[in-house]
Amino acid sequence: MGPPALAAGPHAHDKPAAAVQLRLDHGKKWPTDDVLRRGMDDISLAMRQSLAPIHSNVFTPAQYEALATRIQARVDDVVGNCKLPEQADQQLHLVLEQIIDGAAKMKTGTGRDQGAIKIVRALAQYGAYFDHAG
Repeated sequence: MGPPALAAGPHAHDKPAAAVQLRLDHGKKWPTDDVLRRGMDDISLAMRQSLAPIHSNVFTPAQYEALATRIQARVDDVVGNCKLPEQADQQLHLVLEQIIDGAAKMKTGTGRDQGAIKIVRALAQYGAYFDHAG
């Protein structure tokens, strides 16, 4: 599934993502749950395993496609099964939108590496704004 899965069901947004910026929860990181932590761990692992060949320009289109598919599957799992308080969920979706966009870019003919960079940046945002340790 692509980006529409992100907007489906109780995770729907009334405002465009550009109107909302990531922020801390009164100076503290947002809470996470086990589903979210497992999903983000897998996305992070997939990216760490892929970065060296991506930086060396030897990552093939098929490898980008497989990586993007793996990442999208984890995002879909998080969206479908993660149970966060509403405000934390809204903040999480700002990060997930960037990951989804990065995965989509990795499936295109040009700028695949830029998609990977976008995902790495989103993972850094996740770490800065969410209490991954639980």
